Amino acid sequence: MVEALRARSITQPFPVQEMVVRDALDGRDLLVQSPTGSGKTLAFGVPLVDLIRPQDKGPQALVLAPTRELASQIVAELATLAKARGLKIAAVYGGVGFGPQIAAARRADVLVATPGRLEDLIGRGAVSLGRVRVLVLDEADRMLDMGFRPAVDRIVAQTPGERQTLFFSATLEGAAGQVAASYTREARSHTHSEPEQAEPSIEHRFVSVDSQGAKLDRLVEHLTTEDGGRSLVFVRTKRGADRLVKRLRNHEVEAAAMHGDKSQRQRERALARFESGAVVTLVATDVAARGIDIPDVARVINFDAPEDRESYVHRVGRTGRAGNTGTGISFVLDDQAGEMSKIATSLGLDHGLPKQAPAVKAAPSKPRRRRNRRRRSKAAA
Repeated sequence: MVEALRARSITQPFPVQEMVVRDALDGRDLLVQSPTGSGKTLAFGVPLVDLIRPQDKGPQALVLAPTRELASQIVAELATLAKARGLKIAAVYGGVGFGPQIAAARRADVLVATPGRLEDLIGRGAVSLGRVRVLVLDEADRMLDMGFRPAVDRIVAQTPGERQTLFFSATLEGAAGQVAASYTREARSHTHSEPEQAEPSIEHRFVSVDSQGAKLDRLVEHLTTEDGGRSLVFVRTKRGADRLVKRLRNHEVEAAAMHGDKSQRQRERALARFESGAVVTLVATDVAARGIDIPDVARVINFDAPEDRESYVHRVGRTGRAGNTGTGISFVLDDQAGEMSKIATSLGLDHGLPKQAPAVKAAPSKPRRRRNRRRRSKAAA
């Protein structure tokens, strides 16, 4: 394991790894609050791979992830470690055929899965979870946001009660905390609190615009005049992502779209082109971008404003990673200024946006006369 890590120039743990690895190796259940990009995959992956032994009787470790991209990236991150231990690792997710995934899942010691596809395989009798010793729920808050709670409950119920459970989430409050408590026993909690603060390696800019057309003009300006590097552009809807890519091409800016209506092959191709530099602009929705973990994204541009503070942190946190600097740019329409001001202020950011205007109370409407009711009744008849 150490040699496999050293071969990848990994010799010192990230903070979340230092917090988690010892407790995980001791067999404890864990509740870990940590953001994407903090090194949490190795935080659970290193002890997970070390705790199990090669067998041919079904998966001994199960990692649940909310998206296909995240599942693929977990397997890619852990593949060399698993090989060093003689373990087989496989990912199962929707959007591709069942045959190859069924064969891989049956051989796997470590299975990484999205909830929907895993339930499909269980229903077909292709996978049994009766031998799972270690269960990991990665980005559990997003799984809940995406409506996977019933499926995850059913999956967890099929694993042995004596398993070890490692629960990773961006938050341990509210519904995520309740679910965490129900899945774990005498769990030890760890909080990696960096996402609660604005990263000093990220420059935050808030740009007021007065129309959708003005947003497009400003976006083209940023993409064509900023220094080089990859740009990740966030929009709210799948249709909006495709439409924006077409509009950028009309301005001679090459971009790729990534969202849930794309096939798995299309999504993997878009991500591969972005990683390789074949295209340097990727337009994505929040859910589709959840599994993107590319260390050298130069800037994140919120073409559509994020829905809340957590979404802002998640989006902009895609840049300024691994010691690099980055820029977060948000386009803000007039009617979004108040909400974006609240988000920025809560993060201690200098935004220059106007505060939320006080709501104007509407004057009470006058009661209608009965004769008007009678007229409407006659008209209806």
